[in-house]
Order: sequence, then C-alpha cells, then structure tokens
Amino acid sequence: MSTNKSFSSETSERYSRALFEVANESNELDKIENDFKNFQSLFNSSSEIKNFIQNPTQNKNTQNSVINLIAEKLSFSKNLKNFFLLLIEKRRIFFVKKISESFLKLCSKKRGEVKASLISSKKLSPTELDEISKDLSKSMGSTIKFDYKVDEELIGGLKLQLGSFMIDTSIKNKLKKYKQAMLEN
Repeated sequence: MSTNKSFSSETSERYSRALFEVANESNELDKIENDFKNFQSLFNSSSEIKNFIQNPTQNKNTQNSVINLIAEKLSFSKNLKNFFLLLIEKRRIFFVKKISESFLKLCSKKRGEVKASLISSKKLSPTELDEISKDLSKSMGSTIKFDYKVDEELIGGLKLQLGSFMIDTSIKNKLKKYKQAMLEN
C-alpha cells in the first residue's frame, strides 16, 4: 500500500512521533504539549520568529542562541529544548510548524479526542459549542474538539465535518439542492 506523502510531511511525522515517545516515557507529555502550544502561539504571532526559523540559510550557532533564549523565556522542558536543538543540528528546524501540529494531533489522539470542523452562519457562544460537542461526543463515543469558524455566506445553519463524514444543514446548501432539483425537472 503506497501513500503519496511529501518528504516534509513524512519527516515531520517521524520527528513528532519520536518526541511523543520520549515525552511519554519521561512522563512529560502534558508539559511538552503546553510548551509546544506556547511556542505555536509565539510562532504564529511573530513574523520575525517565523521568518527566522523558516530561513534555511541561518547559521546554526545563531539558531541555537535564539532557541535557547526562547526555551528559557517560555520555560521549555529540557527534552523539548534538546529536541529543538536537534532539529537545528539536523537542519530540520524549518519543519517545526508541521512537527508541532503532528505532535499535538498525537496528544489529542492519545486522550481519545477527535478533531472536527464546525462552521456556522452566526457566532456561537462557548455554551452552545460545549453543548454541541457534548452531544456529538456522546453519540460518537469519543471526545470531540472543534476547529470552529463563522461563515456569514451560509445565511443560516451549520456545517460539520468529522473525518469523511459531513453534515450540512445550511440554508445555502438547501437552496442549492432545490435549484438542482428544479433544473433536473
């Protein structure tokens, strides 16, 4: 069975699995997960850090200094700091965004969480999101975490995607179906 994964995806998954195993064995999974989340928010909010890390022409010593500083400021676990330094040494630091995403997915999977995409026509309150999550979690037998967005073009209703399973109760979709039925008749 062959898959068409890119080199960066395969490499990122391999590194994230290795870190996951080390974190799990040293009972630091929660700490490293939180550290990675903190790093992701820094990475996503700072274009300077993003550009610095994704620039493959950076000198290793400079990258080591910056990572040591970030690790100190964000109180990284020793294993995560060493992992970042290994990525620099192996010239794979520019994969860190994909590695962190893959690592966080592994952590969610270990907790039995399932990621789903939820799009609504209006902003839902945290209570409404919790209610939807609880109802779906109960029926699916797994904890469901949402990637939530608002799409005002939907007119009304919701779109939910859970893996290959899609529920579309939006008015926009219903109008599209009516239009298609009228064209067919």
